Amino acid sequence: MKIEFYLRFKTRYGQALFVSGNLLSLGANETENAFPLRYLNDEFWYGSIDVDPTEIHTFHYHYVFQDENGERSKEGEKHRSVDLKKITSNLVLIDSWNDEGFFENAFYTAPFQTVFLKEGKKEKPKKEEDFTHLFKVKAPLLQAAEAVCLLGNVPELGAWNKENFLLLTKKGEWWTIGVNLSNENLPASYKYGVVDAETNAFLRFEGGDDRFVFNDDVANKKTIVHDAFIRLPNTSWKGTGIAIPVFSLRSANSFGIGEFADIKPLADWAKETGLKLIQLLPINDTSATFTWKDSYPYAAISAFALHPVYINLQKVAGKKKAQSLKGISGKQKALNELAEIDYEAVMSAKMVVLYELYEASEMSFLDERTYEEFFEENKHWLVPYAAFCFYRDKYKTSDFSKWKTGSVYNEAEVAKLTSHKSKSFKQIAFFYFVQYHLHLQLKEAVDYAHKKGLAIKGDIPIGIYRYGADAWTSPSLYNMNVQAGAPPDDFAVKGQNWGFPTYNWQEMEENNFDWWKKRFHQMGHYFDAFRIDHILGFFRIWSVPMNAVEGILGRFIPALPVTAHEFGERSIWFDYNRYCKPYVTDAVLSQTFGDKAALVKESFLQPNEAGRYDLREEFNTQRKVDFYFSLQEANGDNHQLKQGLFDLISNVLLFEEGSGGQRFHFRISMEDTPSFQYLDEDVKHKLKDLYVDYFYRRQDQFWKEEAMKKLPALKDATNMLICGEDLGMVPHSVPDVMKQLGILSLEVQRMPKNPQTEFFHPKDAPYLSVVTPSTHDMSTVRGWWEEDREKTQKFFNNILGEQGTAPQFCEPWINRAVVLQHLYSPAMWSIFQLQDILGMDEKLRRENPHEERINLPANPTHYWNYRMHLPLEQLCKEESFNEEVKTYIRNSGRGN
Repeated sequence: MKIEFYLRFKTRYGQALFVSGNLLSLGANETENAFPLRYLNDEFWYGSIDVDPTEIHTFHYHYVFQDENGERSKEGEKHRSVDLKKITSNLVLIDSWNDEGFFENAFYTAPFQTVFLKEGKKEKPKKEEDFTHLFKVKAPLLQAAEAVCLLGNVPELGAWNKENFLLLTKKGEWWTIGVNLSNENLPASYKYGVVDAETNAFLRFEGGDDRFVFNDDVANKKTIVHDAFIRLPNTSWKGTGIAIPVFSLRSANSFGIGEFADIKPLADWAKETGLKLIQLLPINDTSATFTWKDSYPYAAISAFALHPVYINLQKVAGKKKAQSLKGISGKQKALNELAEIDYEAVMSAKMVVLYELYEASEMSFLDERTYEEFFEENKHWLVPYAAFCFYRDKYKTSDFSKWKTGSVYNEAEVAKLTSHKSKSFKQIAFFYFVQYHLHLQLKEAVDYAHKKGLAIKGDIPIGIYRYGADAWTSPSLYNMNVQAGAPPDDFAVKGQNWGFPTYNWQEMEENNFDWWKKRFHQMGHYFDAFRIDHILGFFRIWSVPMNAVEGILGRFIPALPVTAHEFGERSIWFDYNRYCKPYVTDAVLSQTFGDKAALVKESFLQPNEAGRYDLREEFNTQRKVDFYFSLQEANGDNHQLKQGLFDLISNVLLFEEGSGGQRFHFRISMEDTPSFQYLDEDVKHKLKDLYVDYFYRRQDQFWKEEAMKKLPALKDATNMLICGEDLGMVPHSVPDVMKQLGILSLEVQRMPKNPQTEFFHPKDAPYLSVVTPSTHDMSTVRGWWEEDREKTQKFFNNILGEQGTAPQFCEPWINRAVVLQHLYSPAMWSIFQLQDILGMDEKLRRENPHEERINLPANPTHYWNYRMHLPLEQLCKEESFNEEVKTYIRNSGRGN
């Protein structure tokens, strides 16, 4: 059998195209071994192969693009396949390139395929053996009663008569129809159209020019024409979502903290108001210390395990053991009446009851078929996680380096520990029991939301916890000798140090990203979409040395360094000690410490040969300083001294890479340091020029290549809709890569990506984006309104278009105006924190907006304990408010 490929694609000189598939001649799905096509004309690239039809029954293939630099990328089409058993002749494939960035591809991801979009009316397909040409096209946004038709200029295609259209049949993602065309009918022009499948009335043609099928000898050939997408206005679908952490939910039945069961009344309210999506923060187990510090949802001890704090005890007990919970009803009520979460009290109470219910179960759950299925599906992470928790509880710490046994993961030892015959099995199985019930409860809540027409969006943290099961089981996948963080910004002027190890991407790539694929697979049980926390980390990560406390001492990794030779090229005398060591003089000390300068010199410094000062060995890193002051009295003077010493240590211009004095990286915000300020003007100018080159010129292509090693493979591993949190110091290549891959961007009104503007306007958002007035890392609209009077005034006049003096407080009508701006945005999604929705109503909004903030990024020990101030049951009954929200959503075109 001969297979011919014709691909419609316009290229430039130096570019090339390939076809990859599950045939050996196409490289057996290995992109680097794909079959090369050749340029045919301005419209087509062409190639042909000979195939033994007995080699494989179903033939899958896709195309690969290679740019002028030799970089290859796959198209977005995942479902081109041919049943070779039904093909007895030669095969011609006429295809259109499906770019991953085409927004229509979003409609074939999980939320649209499983929740939002219904299939058109199915007709019994004609036998495929009857055609010479099989036409295939995708039409993602048809209404339920609509179908695709075909019309063309020859009698076999209806001769453009709208009463003689050919009705296509929906088969999977494709609308298809087989047509017999003789040589005399070719070339033929045609178009797709839309019909009412119930009345058979022709409704409209697709847009654009006529399509053509060219002249060819049809004898002994089958031709399949993949026409990609029908040309209809496919940016019309827009949805609205609500963002709230599970822990912040409040219902009459919860236990002082939101639970998975509370997603159901939230779904009821969301359905009532016309919302389409519920966005959650990470829900993984963070139980490292069993203190309030575990409230931080981005420090999970497992990237797979769910958090026990979200379990509903009544559901675990069931009717048979409901009586056993009566003794805790008072505790439940007291905790549930609190304005904020008492994390430690909730966790302690729940774990005690869970142990009791586990004991009462007599481990009968092990024999349940659904448990057996759960265990088999999840044992790759569940067994090591249970072993980790066993050791954590045994040694009273999750820091596995301090365990007397098991500190180094050994698969054989873990298998022995977790064996049914082990003396420890009863303790181990408790964690199976809890995770099993969490899975059942979350799945029940998700299924309920789906039935209400709602999708669920999760959150993938950029890092893993240093003292968690993932690091314990596979330390080679992470760089354990550094800390991940973020560079300084307006919200954290000293940068952020998250404390996570960074990913060892080289090792992960060598493992074919197996850990990520398993993670996505497990997330796919519960989520239809997810947010990639800090997607910039896939381009480069802010890496902080272990001896640093503040993120400001970090640098981007990977990054192309500046060399000592470059300083000479720019006529800069390279003084290693001056640029790479803390610059400490009497003037700097006076500037930093005021009247405490003498005390600092005497206690923490020593003079050097250059007439300046060095920090003493015992105080020459931020970690050493932090440890010293942790032993001192906590007061204002000591805090000032500690921060001043932190600032001295970070008062450098360059970090050396390795040793040898040849490769260096600039300290971020170099021009703000006293070290820089005390240079002469000529050196300042030359250094700043090199600094700008380092951060804003030389890295961009390099970082793009790094991202393209990771993101395409990860995106290919899941059908969830992917949204990226692309905020902060964004490299120029990030928008292009996200657009190329069809990853939705995040657009925040008060964090414009254009440095020339102070605010972003939602009307300027791209279609493939999420617009929001605030995120969990920010104050709410009402809280922000009171933070900076000057900014508020500019926003009031320039963005809201109002004249005069801005009100002192964010009145409901102002909050409403902000929400409406986002609803009328062209973005696919507008997603709001619940606080910002409630802020529109004088009666329902919280009295003090500053109590509504979820996180303070500048504070690494922030207590994440925000709760809704009113129960979901009450919110569901607020008919007037709910109707108002529903009307706004419907009128903005987001009702769908």
